[in-house]
Amino acid sequence: MAQDSPDSDFEPLRHAITASLTRMRGELDAAALAAGRDPAAVSLVAVSKFHPEAAVRAAILAGQRVFGENRVQEAAGKFAALRAERTEFRLHIIGGLQTNKARNAVRIADVIETLDRPKLADAIAEAAEREGRLPDLFVQVNVGDEAQKGGVAMAEADSFIESVQQRFGARLRGLMCIPPAESDPKPHFLWLQGCAKRHGLAELSMGMSGDFAAAIACGATQVRIGTAIFGHRPAAGTADVSTPSL
Repeated sequence: MAQDSPDSDFEPLRHAITASLTRMRGELDAAALAAGRDPAAVSLVAVSKFHPEAAVRAAILAGQRVFGENRVQEAAGKFAALRAERTEFRLHIIGGLQTNKARNAVRIADVIETLDRPKLADAIAEAAEREGRLPDLFVQVNVGDEAQKGGVAMAEADSFIESVQQRFGARLRGLMCIPPAESDPKPHFLWLQGCAKRHGLAELSMGMSGDFAAAIACGATQVRIGTAIFGHRPAAGTADVSTPSL
């Protein structure tokens, strides 16, 4: 029996992701216009966690250039070949970051969005000195004060942000949050917007598939979208689609 060629697996994936990205960009643009904002001021971070390298390549072919990954080890393997090919993209680490993974994160990431404690700031600074590079940084704030989520506590956010600014200067680009799932996200987004303004930070990473319109209305400059682009995530380690070169 003849086997399917790699392209026979990749082409349906490419078409599906291209259609999803086109639809998602249209929805983001509409939300920005409804909020009286320039759609160009809102960046789409495509969250590719658990999806194969082929899905990232398909998104790149569709014009997507910013990607978010939760796990440093997964990101390192998935994006290594693309880096070697000098493909143009930016990689954001958007998951909780352990201090012992900080050096790898500094090595591979363009942006770390989950800086939330002094020990992690220490680890990033040490890694940056060793690696000779420092990614852009966002401070994650736990806007719902939820014990199960990462992020600096709201009561400690101002002092922590000030310490990060003193240490890293302009490399601190903005703030990131994930509001509580069962509550109206708008008050949380507005709180983060106010906090960013107090510290002169222009970037806000907030909003996902279910609340991006509210986030954009509250000033989000980037939204993190996964399932609406790539489909439901396969179980970790099961994704396997051929990856043609770009």
